[in-house]
Amino acid sequence: MINCADRTQVVTIFCMKLSVVMPVYNECSTLRPMIERVLGVPMEIELLCVDDGSRDGSREILGELEKQHAQIRVFLQPSNMGKGAALRRGIQEATGDFVIIQDADLEYDPTDYPQLLDPLLAGKADVVYGSRFMGGGPHRVLYFWHSVGNWLLTLISNCLTNINLSDMETCYKVFRRNVIQAIPIEENRFGFEPEITVKVARRNLRIYEVGISYSGRTYEEGKKIGWKDGFRALYCLFKYSLKEPRAKAAPVKSAPAPGQSTISR
Repeated sequence: MINCADRTQVVTIFCMKLSVVMPVYNECSTLRPMIERVLGVPMEIELLCVDDGSRDGSREILGELEKQHAQIRVFLQPSNMGKGAALRRGIQEATGDFVIIQDADLEYDPTDYPQLLDPLLAGKADVVYGSRFMGGGPHRVLYFWHSVGNWLLTLISNCLTNINLSDMETCYKVFRRNVIQAIPIEENRFGFEPEITVKVARRNLRIYEVGISYSGRTYEEGKKIGWKDGFRALYCLFKYSLKEPRAKAAPVKSAPAPGQSTISR
């Protein structure tokens, strides 16, 4: 039986709108099942797919799916500009109460959306990170040195920002829309994760972490990030730690009450 508090939370989830920003680059093998999973989440979804110059048929698939589903909006980059540039475009176009980043592969599971949204809906958080290194969800066992690299980058990030994240490089980051749209995104490629982490920390925003499941893929299965991106992430951590000033906490709207949205439609 659902108690009163839980029932209120469920009603709130159904009354809010979530903008899912999905950068796409040559993901034809996973694109359809991934979008099906996103649209299968029982809440109001706005799916913003930004194709970053795909040449494997992903653009054509997105065109088909946009015609079939009113929730999907597709944006085409003129060339391969990078993940950060695609996210910048999608975030600018978002109209939901909250914005979440979703890769187009099958590594991250959209069924984790409700638990990621919990601290935001409760009015406790402005930003939520989905951590692959905490919680009891299933995790595929893969590359040892990747996990070491993630740990080192997160450690350095924590030292520079004085916050205690367990997974800075995670894809799953959820923001109040007014918060993320007020933060300028400068990085065009995989430097988005360290950049946004430093900028969120500098703004004294309330950050929560939630454990998520994770089904990583191999390079043979299409994984794109490599060791060069790790060095870029390190560079970005120091770059934005030095140039980004500490700001006053951003004005934050309280969590939407059941039956009420923070945006006009």
